Amino acid sequence: MHFNGATIIPKEHIPALRFPRQPVHLSDDQRSSILHGLQHAMRLGNAERGKCRIVFQDDEGLKAVETTIWTYDPENIVLKYGTTIPVSRVVSIDIP
Repeated sequence: MHFNGATIIPKEHIPALRFPRQPVHLSDDQRSSILHGLQHAMRLGNAERGKCRIVFQDDEGLKAVETTIWTYDPENIVLKYGTTIPVSRVVSIDIP
């Protein structure tokens, strides 16, 4: 299954992915939008168990996951069971 060119994967597959250290190339506005989306998605996830779609890039290409964000810091987004996605590899946060 695909979303805007990204392969949608189950969150359980994330620990097996490899993430390059270098960040994806985004504009300052895109980065700002991601940070705003993270804040909103975390509040939604913690208050209402609402899910969001995180589009990110691993070493093989663009992926997307539909999940609840538990928390995040400047380095990582933390999902259920301590699964993490590097913030620097996120392309977008979509909230339905």
